[in-house]
Amino acid sequence: MKIKKYVAPSMPEAMKLIRGELGNDAVILNSKIIYTGGILGFFRKKNIEVIAAVDGIAKLEPKMKEEPKKKQNLPPIKEVVPESSIQEITNSKEKSPNEIKSELQEMKRMIAGLSSANQGLVPYPEPIERVNHMLIEQEIDGELREKLSASLLEKWYLEGSNSSDQEVLSWCKDFMVSSISNLKFGEITFSKKYVNVVGPTGVGKTTTLAKIAADCILKFNKKVAFITTDTYRIAAIEQLKTYAKILSIPLEVCYDLADFQKACEKFSAMDVVLIDTAGRNFRNRQYVEDLRKVVDYNREMETFLVLSLAAKQKDMEEIYQQFSQIAIDQFIFTKIDETSNYGSMYNMINKYQIGAAYITNGQDVPDDRIAASAEKIVNLVLGVEKL
Repeated sequence: MKIKKYVAPSMPEAMKLIRGELGNDAVILNSKIIYTGGILGFFRKKNIEVIAAVDGIAKLEPKMKEEPKKKQNLPPIKEVVPESSIQEITNSKEKSPNEIKSELQEMKRMIAGLSSANQGLVPYPEPIERVNHMLIEQEIDGELREKLSASLLEKWYLEGSNSSDQEVLSWCKDFMVSSISNLKFGEITFSKKYVNVVGPTGVGKTTTLAKIAADCILKFNKKVAFITTDTYRIAAIEQLKTYAKILSIPLEVCYDLADFQKACEKFSAMDVVLIDTAGRNFRNRQYVEDLRKVVDYNREMETFLVLSLAAKQKDMEEIYQQFSQIAIDQFIFTKIDETSNYGSMYNMINKYQIGAAYITNGQDVPDDRIAASAEKIVNLVLGVEKL
């Protein structure tokens, strides 16, 4: 067994060092907060000291002439948490060689037993394991789970290694909210006159636009107009016309950029102009390029990308990549009522650093929509809040 002490500013950085030197079979034997430097006890720097080990020298020897592997989401380095505290290796100088050898052999047997019972992975403390399992069920990305687990483990030691499930869940919520709280969330602010809604077919763009329009009128008493560029489907135009009639909103159908410019001039006195676009196959890049031939993106405009939570995460990412040539200000997540997995919201927001405006949970206008926030999304993912 190879045992080594690491000192780093945080647990995630320590784990990165451990994985780089000892590999993914390494286990954490002990960790604690230490303070270094300073003058007369002031200005000391807080670090975390981690004792890690790997069983077998062969695991440390690099294989010769091995082809480089593609980067994978590797499982997090796991931790041994015995009932009694493990004697710190830093105190081993006070012991005889035989005592040290005996302790190391005992550690080796303990690690081997736990590893064989858990398919090679020694578990985190149980409260952290349960939160991690919840994140897996909610399909949070592996890399994000690893960062969260590392942060929870560091907090676990700071709090004395004896916290409840509810406390650990609360820490996880705080970490998740903090990671996205700097982004823009919530309903439209009327900072820009033109609001553009884009996305693939079938995600509910037109219904969502009607909900926003109703909100603008009933809640904020704004003068609203509709523009639609969805000339590919007659049903889409008729649907928006119906909403426009119910809400007493003027509507213009635009087939090209000249039509769009005329509509903007016609609606110059309006507070908000809501723009509906055609839903097409998102894998067809030409569709996104065609948007620029109809919509004038040089105007003061904010654009919402509508994503269905019933879709796969991979498809959501492909959709974003296609539409990213247009500046996306916020996401709108629809059909949350059609799934029980909400992790893709957090994944998309965190990965692309784009906040969310709304979450929709049904077809009713104007009721089935929720103003999004970092806390609301994290609460839904962690099951702290129900729809």
